[in-house]
Amino acid sequence: MDIDKRIQAILGEHPIVLFMKGTPEFPMCGFSNRAAQALTEAGADFCAVNILADPELRSGMVHFANWPTFPQLFIQGELIGGCDIVEDLNAAGELARMANDVAGIEN
Repeated sequence: MDIDKRIQAILGEHPIVLFMKGTPEFPMCGFSNRAAQALTEAGADFCAVNILADPELRSGMVHFANWPTFPQLFIQGELIGGCDIVEDLNAAGELARMANDVAGIEN
């Protein structure tokens, strides 16, 4: 399976995906840690994908998303952004709203 199809499959399986360095339990960079913490604080049920464990996925994500850095947050297959955007959305209460919308929870 080519890398774009693999990425599409991951995004198709999970409504909220954070492509990050490491895992939420063992983040390998501060930005990935902050993004995962913001999602957790917002109550988001998300899938974390460790791009360090798969170099092909890591390089493929840069081209797929046209976003050069990690973490990268996708909600319902759409790129939302990186750490700063995730933190800003969380601070404004929007991240929780977006997570609730995906989960079908009324705000």
